Amino acid sequence: MLKSSNFFGQPIYGQLIKSFDREKIVEISRKHGGEKYIKSFDGYTHLLTMLYAVIQRFDSLREIETSMAAEVRKLHHVGIGTVPRRSTLSDANARRSEKFFEDVYRDLYAANKDILSSDSRRNGTEEWIKQLRIIDSTTITLFSNAIFKGVGRHPKTGKKKGGIKVHSVIYANEGVHCDVQFTSAATNDSFMLAPSHYSHNDILALDRAYINYTKFEELTDRGVVYVTKMKKNLSYEVLVDCMYQSPQGLTEYREQVVVFRKDGINHIARIITYVDIKKGKKTKLISLLTNDFDMPLETIVAIYRRRWQIESLFKQIKQNFPLRYFYGESANAIKIQIWVTLIANLLLSVLQSTLQRRWSFTGLATIVLMYYLNLEKFLNQPDADLKIMLAEESESPPDNTEN
Repeated sequence: MLKSSNFFGQPIYGQLIKSFDREKIVEISRKHGGEKYIKSFDGYTHLLTMLYAVIQRFDSLREIETSMAAEVRKLHHVGIGTVPRRSTLSDANARRSEKFFEDVYRDLYAANKDILSSDSRRNGTEEWIKQLRIIDSTTITLFSNAIFKGVGRHPKTGKKKGGIKVHSVIYANEGVHCDVQFTSAATNDSFMLAPSHYSHNDILALDRAYINYTKFEELTDRGVVYVTKMKKNLSYEVLVDCMYQSPQGLTEYREQVVVFRKDGINHIARIITYVDIKKGKKTKLISLLTNDFDMPLETIVAIYRRRWQIESLFKQIKQNFPLRYFYGESANAIKIQIWVTLIANLLLSVLQSTLQRRWSFTGLATIVLMYYLNLEKFLNQPDADLKIMLAEESESPPDNTEN
């Protein structure tokens, strides 16, 4: 008789966090003073509780406590010895430093970056992909302007909304955050562009908010290539101007060598203008700015188009994890939830990279954590049980007729 082999002695959640080292995580918490006067709710339990809540998309502390109480018999399988009260979790989010969760994220990232970069199905195979880093930021809106300084005003009420800005850097061949900084929404993006963080042959894809001639000149001196979009109001002197046409006589590219002069800086760069044609949308002219003079025009355009990879990452995180409601009102609690969200995104991205069968991120993010299934086998062969059941149904029923 056929029998499903997908059932497993460990809940899916336990398999997802199997790489966690409890002693190491508690030691990281201790380093940040998170284990003082703690009886049972240590850093490891705090991390697992928050991670469970984020993946399950819970909107409140009450929902977290209620759900974990319903799964109390399974919790010990994943290393949680007791159901935390709402007050316990609230106090922990206020007191345990968000730096602990940041260090856990960075440790997990370092341990898994080779796995992420090996998935050429998602990351592409172009030679420059491994050198490309993408920089951008996203703002997470908060209900109050009291914690993080807001930006902009509501067009009708005139009120500002508070917000925390998440400044991110990703490697194009990994697809997850390799560096993250938090500021208020009012902070200008350009502070994140630190030339000293980059080295010879690195390639940076940037939004136009990062344009800074002083930093661009320093990047050039370091042998770092940048590609960004032009601002309309930039002043420059044209040194060389060339047009390129298709065999049909249509203009494809315009290439200019220009010099920007400001505050004693003479920064020489290359402007590439191309025709952006998207199905169903109006044709536009896009002008890119770069300090590279050797790569083909098509490569520069391809590098900039890769910048949208970080926009997709922001969208992925906001759509699949609860960042509209927070489990605490302090700056520390808000940062903890964002770090745990990044940890959840990292774990699911690693899982996605290791599977033989292609799965959407959203599909993986909806898995039920407390099911007892062999996670890897089930995701690689999700139709196995269905085939078994169909085979069982197709068997002839026993003959119970009397002669």
